[in-house]
Amino acid sequence: MSRSKGAQQVDSLRGFRTPESEPSVPSGLLKAARQSGTLNLTNRSLSEALSPLHVPMFISPRPVPTNVYRLNVDTPEEAHRNVSFGASERWWEQTDLTKLLLASNRLTRLSDDIRLLPALTTLDLHDNQLETLPGALGELQELQHLRLSHNRLKGLPPEVYSLKNLQSLTLQQNLLDALPEELGQLEALTELDVSDNHLTELPSGLGRLSRLQKLHLCRNKLARLPDSLPLLTNVKLLDCSNNLLSDVPAGLSQMAALEQLYLRHNKLRQLPPLHAPALKELYLGNNQIASVSGEHVSRLGALAVLELRDNKIVTLPEQVAALGALTRLDLTNNDIGVLPAPLGLLPELKLLLLEGNPLRGIRRDLLTKGTNELLKYIQGRIKEEPDNAGDMPTAMTLPSQAAVNVHSIKTLKSLAYSDKKAERIPDELFQAAAEHAVTAADFSKNLLTDVPPRLPETRTSLTSLNMAFNRLSCCSLVCSLANLLHLDLRNNQLRDLPADLKNLSKLHSVILNYNKFKTFPAVLYDMPSLESILLGNNQLGDVDATRLLGLVRLSTLDLSNNDLLNVPPQLGLCATLRCLSLEGNPFRTPRAAIVAKGTDAVLEYLRSRIPT
Repeated sequence: MSRSKGAQQVDSLRGFRTPESEPSVPSGLLKAARQSGTLNLTNRSLSEALSPLHVPMFISPRPVPTNVYRLNVDTPEEAHRNVSFGASERWWEQTDLTKLLLASNRLTRLSDDIRLLPALTTLDLHDNQLETLPGALGELQELQHLRLSHNRLKGLPPEVYSLKNLQSLTLQQNLLDALPEELGQLEALTELDVSDNHLTELPSGLGRLSRLQKLHLCRNKLARLPDSLPLLTNVKLLDCSNNLLSDVPAGLSQMAALEQLYLRHNKLRQLPPLHAPALKELYLGNNQIASVSGEHVSRLGALAVLELRDNKIVTLPEQVAALGALTRLDLTNNDIGVLPAPLGLLPELKLLLLEGNPLRGIRRDLLTKGTNELLKYIQGRIKEEPDNAGDMPTAMTLPSQAAVNVHSIKTLKSLAYSDKKAERIPDELFQAAAEHAVTAADFSKNLLTDVPPRLPETRTSLTSLNMAFNRLSCCSLVCSLANLLHLDLRNNQLRDLPADLKNLSKLHSVILNYNKFKTFPAVLYDMPSLESILLGNNQLGDVDATRLLGLVRLSTLDLSNNDLLNVPPQLGLCATLRCLSLEGNPFRTPRAAIVAKGTDAVLEYLRSRIPT
């Protein structure tokens, strides 16, 4: 009777339980891993040593099988059977496992057996419940990428800091409250992400990570940044958002490669004094900034994006006109009452956000009509505002029927006479600027065949000269402008540059696109201050890569659409290059597919071609 009754009992959880005999990793997956070198065990409910108390009763714990760790140690099961192997299945020719993906499981620990996979280059453990890691990780000396985000780690074993080949370490959203000085031993690291932790300070050893390019520090409790931070001269992206910073290290300007800087949601009270030459994007929203220094703004000439929303800014300085490359300016939710007239002169500005400011003299409906209408309105004010020196209008009519913009000369320190189809620049323009230290001159889009003879009168103050779209065949007079930082000579008829151009010891950028150069201008090799050389769309047949190595600040080199039949491999040794344009040339190597991958891929290819 009892036997019959027992036979009739029904398991109410049948169908939900995982049979104990069911393998958590199919043998076919392991077989494929031996051939490909990659084993993807993501989201398989693996739970190394997970306590039964934390597992729902209808889920059987699935530890990482031992045969995963012993994949390259043990002989495959098929080899013990009388099985014939095809050419693609020879187990004795298996590939070492290089990528192990264990993300999105329930792991609380990792087995010491991980040391049995010494060929691993990628280990992905993100989105688990790891509280500790084994010291055995230090034996994975080939490891390049270690992904540990979204776990419960309070620290890393010391052995991790001996991984000399580690390039990427992601630790965001853990429980870290400190990082050791040994972090600086990871000298191959190019990316470090420790965002969303509880860090209150950073070790000075951080400055030893000389190859670092991306550093994510956001959403911690940092009140200051280490003085060693400026030593990271290869960092392109630095994210310090959502911390407790009231200032940043003055030496931040030494980070010559820095392109993107995020400082949102901190306690900054003023615009940081930055002079990073490559900085293109600066995000300062949601701080306590009340003043913006004109001097600090004028040093951000390469900036394309400036976010200052949700601060306490009352006025913007006139020097905002120096941001000639700016495409986006976000001033939302500040205390700005009046906009500076030079704002309307920014040539590249495409998006201007002003909502939430107590602006006077601008109708609310104008704010809804978009950036173009706003800029037209601001530009119109420049013509209407009286000259402070008297009651004369801002525009003064000259015999040439052109206008001298007194406001531009006095306030912006700019000589503007462009798009006039003029064969000469009127003397009246230089007379109007005689008592003002002009810093910029724009004579583009005219019919000039030579540099204006009176331009050297500005030699003590001029830092930017634009003579693009003219008919210049010679530019010797430019050589006397000793303080020049930027020189634009594109779309002219130049075939060579004067040797005395090397006297411009402060020159940062020179634009020479669309001229008639057949050889790389020799004088440029002798100008170590240059950071950007644009020579696209000429007829260049060669470039001396060995001499280019002397340009220790060069970050941008445009040689596109020329007649280069070969690219010297030594060009790959230009360590400071961040942007190299070679497309549109008749060379066969590097192939177009490599060129399309970008600068890093091209430089790596060129280095591989250097004879050893």
